[in-house]
Amino acid sequence: MTTVITYAIYIVDDDQDLRELLQIALENRYQVRAFPAARPAIEAVEKDPPDLVILDIGLPDMSGIDALRTMRERHPDLMVIMVTAFTDVNIAISAMKLGASDYILKPINTEALEVSIQNVLERIRLRKEVQLLQEKYLKENIPCFIGESNAIQDVMQFVDKVAKAADTPVLIVGETGTGKELIASAIHYKSPNFNGPFVTLNCSAIPKDLIESELFGYEKGAFTGAHASGKKGLVEVAANGTLFLDEVGDLSLEAQAKLLRFLEDGEFYRVGGTRKFQIRTRVVSATNKDLDAMIEKDLFRRDLYYRLAVIKVEVPSLNERRDDILPIARHFLAEFSKKHGKVFDRIESTAEAHLKSYQWKGNIRELRNLVERGVLIGTGPTLTLPDVGAGRRLEGVLPAPAVDSGGMAILPDEGIDLEALEDHYIREAFKRAGGNETKAAKLLGLSYYAFRYRRKKLKDLKS
Repeated sequence: MTTVITYAIYIVDDDQDLRELLQIALENRYQVRAFPAARPAIEAVEKDPPDLVILDIGLPDMSGIDALRTMRERHPDLMVIMVTAFTDVNIAISAMKLGASDYILKPINTEALEVSIQNVLERIRLRKEVQLLQEKYLKENIPCFIGESNAIQDVMQFVDKVAKAADTPVLIVGETGTGKELIASAIHYKSPNFNGPFVTLNCSAIPKDLIESELFGYEKGAFTGAHASGKKGLVEVAANGTLFLDEVGDLSLEAQAKLLRFLEDGEFYRVGGTRKFQIRTRVVSATNKDLDAMIEKDLFRRDLYYRLAVIKVEVPSLNERRDDILPIARHFLAEFSKKHGKVFDRIESTAEAHLKSYQWKGNIRELRNLVERGVLIGTGPTLTLPDVGAGRRLEGVLPAPAVDSGGMAILPDEGIDLEALEDHYIREAFKRAGGNETKAAKLLGLSYYAFRYRRKKLKDLKS
């Protein structure tokens, strides 16, 4: 099925006859709006950016050059064709330097304008097709982005923004199993580097004495056991793409120093080599550790932290986005039904209730494993309560006022205000810990990041 792409064009010209002529000529193929002056057009661009603006240079309220500058500052991807009655070369040069896509003289030759519009829209079409492919990839391959909760929507919107930079470092923090590597891949595939490689290194899995050669490579004969022809490091392999450093908090201080040197100037030497290499690649890192606490204990370099965390993405735990549990579970149900040749098309209501109430210490990874297990042991077509291991004891995040003989929380007849109860214990733990988030998190059996997420919602509770 082919996706039809529609285009919006704004015409900005104080000549009413020309404005109406262009509008009539274009509106049967495009969504067209016309403006007699710059300021109302700028306001419209701010509220609803078009694909293309046809902008006159001689406007009554502001010069077209100033209008172009304002529009492009706020929307760098906006395409603009400048129109003018003047043949001043300097004006044309100024317009092109500010990002104008083309420059057309009055009186307008409609055929020349149509060629210019088609050239610009072809670039926009390619860009939109790439965006559609990226969105399709994310939806089909990255389950941590499934869902409509505010928590994940905030992350998705933030990822959209930060991905646009080609080489700005990003640090992803969150509990184990929240999908940090998947989010790193989303940043890659939504970035200008998406055609380049996405290379992953688990820093905790490499011995300390090999991490430098793994990252930066080595020349032949650099050390005993080195490959005869030398070897490229992962920094080189990831050139013009993304290097993802998982578990970056496990790097030794020596390895941290070498990584910092590369991040500061993009230059490095292979182990045993004298030739300087310069590579452009984006470094995205992730950890489930409290790097602030590690810095205080001199286990992690503060200067490296600042370089890695130019942009910081905090991933909410699955327990903080319970409305997304069932959509993610259904995604895995379809995935593993296909993988294992089973027919599962729904989840039993009691099993759904169990999944929504369970405390997910392993987050999305744990949910994924549980659904795969259920598909393997179940007969289908419905995933049932026994399939999802309902015999396991549910562990409450917050203490309850009473429990039954099986240790399960009892809901009072009058009900409870769960949100108020949670707020109370967050405040109480924060107070007892003297404002130390790490200690407060331990009091509640939460990870540092889960506690921090909850505390941030209490705007009056400051460190």
